[in-house]
Amino acid sequence: MELKEINKKEMGARIRARREMLHMTRDELGRYLSVTGKFISDIEYGDKGVSLKNLYKLKQVLGVSTDYILEGDVTVMTSDEKRKSLNENILGSLSVCTVEQLGCMEQIARLYVEGVVNKE
Repeated sequence: MELKEINKKEMGARIRARREMLHMTRDELGRYLSVTGKFISDIEYGDKGVSLKNLYKLKQVLGVSTDYILEGDVTVMTSDEKRKSLNENILGSLSVCTVEQLGCMEQIARLYVEGVVNKE
């Protein structure tokens, strides 16, 4: 069996793309990880790696799986695994919201369920 190496440049590019999608600055992301914006830049450019602790924090803050951060993989999952992963990703994405923003998201989710899910 041949083991793959972590491609830090590709991993960093995924982190950057997700951070930008969330309209988050490097300094903001750095505060969640207790590191500087410069360190986040070094991660995004593939010059530095991340600790397990910070990988776990990234997963939560960015709302993606660790597999996605490390490999970009979206592997085939069972329905239950996919549901759990989606729940974690949604909650991770919402972790950066204020209380007011979370209130809006709750209303959006309720309207979505009432308008779309209940009509299927």
